Amino acid sequence: MRRDDTARLLDEATPPQDGAALLAALLRPELAELRAYVPEAGRFDARLDANEAPDMLSQAAQRRLAEAMAPRGWQRYPDARALELRAAIAERCGATVDEVLVGCGSDDVITLLLAALGRPREGAAAATIVTTSPSFVMYRTSARARGFEVIEVPLDEDWDLDVAALRRAIAVGRPNIVFIATPNNPTGGVMSEARLDAVIAAAPNALVVLDEAYVDYAPRSAIALRRRYPNVAVLRTLSKVGFAALRVGWLIGSAALVREVDKARPPFNLPAPSQRAATVVLRELGEEVARVVDFVAGERTRVAAELVALGLDVAPSAANFLWVGTWRPAAEVHRALADRGVLVRSFHAGGGRLANRLRISLGLRAENDRLLAEMARLR
Repeated sequence: MRRDDTARLLDEATPPQDGAALLAALLRPELAELRAYVPEAGRFDARLDANEAPDMLSQAAQRRLAEAMAPRGWQRYPDARALELRAAIAERCGATVDEVLVGCGSDDVITLLLAALGRPREGAAAATIVTTSPSFVMYRTSARARGFEVIEVPLDEDWDLDVAALRRAIAVGRPNIVFIATPNNPTGGVMSEARLDAVIAAAPNALVVLDEAYVDYAPRSAIALRRRYPNVAVLRTLSKVGFAALRVGWLIGSAALVREVDKARPPFNLPAPSQRAATVVLRELGEEVARVVDFVAGERTRVAAELVALGLDVAPSAANFLWVGTWRPAAEVHRALADRGVLVRSFHAGGGRLANRLRISLGLRAENDRLLAEMARLR
């Protein structure tokens, strides 16, 4: 091409757009309804908003983890298949290595499932998920960010599954994935076994994901359902038992499912320090985890009783937090507690029956006592 022809083509080209116009043309429209997750900033004497475990790790365990986290070579990528970690998970969960998919937290695994299982049903414009409300916000956020339709079915008055409503949603929505958290976040309850059975049976053409992020604090697990139903997979994590910094989550599902979803996984998605430390947690630090779980269970009973004595409604919890109904709008109580150095999570933005609900994580005894003292002053 001659120089003058090149110059003419450049002159005729569309002028560059400004940044805002360019983004408007490229962004998924679903992003307009979403907000980035930004933890509340500030310094608080008792931070009880994120469902983190209390700081109880022994010095010996901390030294062992620090030792384990050093990779064999800083210049090398981590094990792309995370074989040692997956073997440790398989041993813990009664699975085989090829039935385990790992990610950077269970959030990562959720996005991988959505990436792999996003084919719209015949006649549908977009793929669909069904989940409950209220529940873990990342089901909806991750799905909408990827163009999925989302059907949220309210829990019943006892914060359990509404089987009839879920059956209707599944029949009408023809979902690719059904997400059910048990114990549920933010309500804390374990979903009843009979209702789980009924919902799974109603969704034979969808993947049913049972999210057991808080199962260590619960009286029972639903993991046996994956053997009874080939379309069931189970999510778990180390984040809630004292190791949130590692960001290690996993899926237990059929080997065929894991094999296909693994194709959507970025290479080296889990850093070597996290892989090595998580393996140590699973194989060597069981007593440390048990100590945290026992402590939290005791504090859960104590704090719940104290809150009830103050006139608050506390739902039965099988997790490391409490779902608390307040005397006046939750937004007011949340702000007042924060001003007094205690941070909890308010769900008032959801409106309706959530307008008077707080989720309160269980911390160390001193932190929990501080919460109770400030609640008493607000009363």
